[in-house]
Amino acid sequence: MPSNADLLAVAERRLYPNYRPAPFALAKGQGCELWDADGKRYLDLCAGVAVCSVGHAHPRWVKAIADQAGTLAHVSNWFYNARGIEAAAKLAEIAGMDRVFFCNSGCEANEAVLKLARHHFYGKGEKERVRVIAFDNAFHGRTLGALSMTGTPKYREGFGELGKVTHVPYGDLAAVKAAMGPDVCAIIAEPIQGEGGVLPAPAGFFEGLRALCNESGALFLVDEVQTGLGRMGTWFAYQKADVRPDAVALAKGLGGGFPVGAMLTTEALAGALPPGTHGTTYGGNPLAAAAVLEVISIVQDEKLLEGARTKGAMLQAGLAAIAAEFPKVCESARGDGLLQGLVMRPGQSARDLAAKAFASGYLIIGAGERVLRYAPPLIITEAQIQEGLDATRKLVASL
Repeated sequence: MPSNADLLAVAERRLYPNYRPAPFALAKGQGCELWDADGKRYLDLCAGVAVCSVGHAHPRWVKAIADQAGTLAHVSNWFYNARGIEAAAKLAEIAGMDRVFFCNSGCEANEAVLKLARHHFYGKGEKERVRVIAFDNAFHGRTLGALSMTGTPKYREGFGELGKVTHVPYGDLAAVKAAMGPDVCAIIAEPIQGEGGVLPAPAGFFEGLRALCNESGALFLVDEVQTGLGRMGTWFAYQKADVRPDAVALAKGLGGGFPVGAMLTTEALAGALPPGTHGTTYGGNPLAAAAVLEVISIVQDEKLLEGARTKGAMLQAGLAAIAAEFPKVCESARGDGLLQGLVMRPGQSARDLAAKAFASGYLIIGAGERVLRYAPPLIITEAQIQEGLDATRKLVASL
């Protein structure tokens, strides 16, 4: 196999330079461990940004995809396929929703819920209802529609007019209420702002958003791209708030590493996007659906919802202890389930600290400017969590 140096030399010439990846090439994974092209081992505490929910190369996941690839991989949306129907039924069941539209990524799922909201009111003759209320520091993707709802200005700069979206402070119900108007079609929110700094919604916030939508007739859209499929210790984070959204965007952990996203809706919105208004060539093909079904089955069989609760509590307690031990460089720990953040003091760079972690053999990523984000595979063991905490403490102690 080519070395890291060989591969990076090719990458510098051939890959489009819109990312700033770490200077090594990962070549193999197993469970919560990864190895680069030179054979160096890393403990994976980020799961490909909360994607590899059942770890790397889980034997059941591998077999399900291989078996499906050997049977039927793709047919397009001109035809039903058995696995796509089965996956939709299972997703609707665990989510408490009614309809499922499959796509390929999180930004596609968020594009779908945006189009759904606007076209719903267009179909009702309320053509002026196109404005969306979103939140400062939110992240919903980088395609133009999703980007319009993303609340970090640096992501939006240079792309011109992006649509009618009002951004307000996250967690501030009074600000949301003040921004409401007859032209609002939807409110979109993340249960935890992942890219924005692992910031959980305040208690009662989702219930308050649901109530505002009920009063105004606007749709309540929930972005569960990073939090869905068990990471919070429930199938979906909105279930903790005991609210039912009008539509939900999913991706990341949904396929366990296979590219797949989904929009879930209530039955009341089943006619909002009639044939011809939205679609995707690959969405819900048999191969993607097989991955979805196997991920759900593994989460159930291996009791990973319960594990996310107990191991998430262990991870949060460990990070809180580090923050308390080193108050000059750490501010706090926050998060829920197996999505946790260690908030550093101003002046500390999450990107720089992550690079030091990589050099020490474990993978964490930044969230915002100064939050270290931990989103490991749901199959992580307590021993691996402790290994990660020990390594984090050593890193912080060195600052």
